[in-house]
Amino acid sequence: MRTEKQSFSIREFCELHAISRSLFYVLREKGEAPRVMKVGRRTLISAEAAAEWRKNMEHVSVKRHEIA
Repeated sequence: MRTEKQSFSIREFCELHAISRSLFYVLREKGEAPRVMKVGRRTLISAEAAAEWRKNMEHVSVKRHEIA
């Protein structure tokens, strides 16, 4: 039985999406990072939040190209 990961640490999320942790925190300050959840002392990003973030980033890219 194969199970897919349901949540990611910030480090794992950044590695999976080929972004730096510093860019993640810049996006977070701008309100453009994925939703996070606190589990004890850990900060995690659910697989659903990561998918929603990717979809939103695609829309941002499309809108930027339409404006240019």
